[in-house]
Amino acid sequence: MRFNVMRFRWVACVALMFSAAFGALLPHSSLGQEVNFAGSAQGSYLYVPTDSFARDQAFDGFTTELSLKVSADINEYVSVQAKACYACHGFELGLAFIDLRAHDAFSVRVGRFNPSFGEFPLRHDPANHRTVDKPLVYDMGRMLRMPEYNLGIFPAPYVDNGVEVSGLVWFGESVRFDYAAYAVGGFRGPRDAFDIDWVEQRSGALYYVDNNSRPAVGGRMSLAWEFGDSSSVSAGASAMWGTYDPDAELEYLVLGADLAASFGDVNIRAEYLIRRTEMGLTDNPVDRFRFGPNENGVFDDYFLKDGFYVELEAPIYRWVELVARFDGLRRLGNVARTSPLSSRSAVLRYTAGINVVPVSNVRIKIAGEFYDFSDFSDEVGVLGAVAASF
Repeated sequence: MRFNVMRFRWVACVALMFSAAFGALLPHSSLGQEVNFAGSAQGSYLYVPTDSFARDQAFDGFTTELSLKVSADINEYVSVQAKACYACHGFELGLAFIDLRAHDAFSVRVGRFNPSFGEFPLRHDPANHRTVDKPLVYDMGRMLRMPEYNLGIFPAPYVDNGVEVSGLVWFGESVRFDYAAYAVGGFRGPRDAFDIDWVEQRSGALYYVDNNSRPAVGGRMSLAWEFGDSSSVSAGASAMWGTYDPDAELEYLVLGADLAASFGDVNIRAEYLIRRTEMGLTDNPVDRFRFGPNENGVFDDYFLKDGFYVELEAPIYRWVELVARFDGLRRLGNVARTSPLSSRSAVLRYTAGINVVPVSNVRIKIAGEFYDFSDFSDEVGVLGAVAASF
């Protein structure tokens, strides 16, 4: 009998959703521990008036994002979470982990989870961020010219198997220090790769296991200051290092820094990410790369990819919100012979939008985006979405 991986994934995710919903309806006395069920969903549409067939450069048209999570506190020291998600990649098991808490300052997470990196992944679910799509550095397929740039720098949500140690420490009543350190399977790609293969990263057909028996390691630290009940400022730094090819020869290093401030209902956020990724030169790089060797007569075996975003969220009426974002993405280094990119390719994007909140936990999002490309014609995108959390 032939094992159908895709069918098994679909059945498993549907079973998780039904069990979570059924468990949430049971009385607590029958459960034996506290069980919570939560979720969010967003249906969105991307229209590109400057391109009559934008599917060649992005996931345009309709997309749906769904997140369903069930969690159980077994006791004060142990909890379990599982999460099913649906998006353009189909059904996925987004989370399945056990938390072991010895103290607020020390806990251990084991299983499948989102390794701690950056500020945006903390709110990557569609109902947890105000924009329709993600910043370019965290893009998962909505950015224009996505195939040429191979997504962003750290596509969110990044889910992996491994172990993470984390904790938080309060200094007085207003200063909080958070930390996390982890070892996970890491990014994936083929032998002699040009870049990380994000399809392989999320493909159950290739199994959700490490492809080179070498874990990636990383961590995050952040410091937050709280001023009263509704104002705060936080700063964080993140890092991740590993190898992504089957022979564990091609290394990558990702670094990030973030800053966020909240003043009542006004939120300002900014992040910068950079990734250094090694490429396979092979025995004949002249036929492999679009550009020749550097001034020393040798081919560079790596490229750099960096980017940033700055976001503003502010209420302009009781049920209307203003959303603005300025972000950019840049790639420096050699490319494949068939790539249309130059050795210094960049894109800047300007986004402005309005969110309408007709009822609690529901948002209607409308936004316009202008793309300024260094290697392509400028483009315009118009997005609309309805998001809800429960």
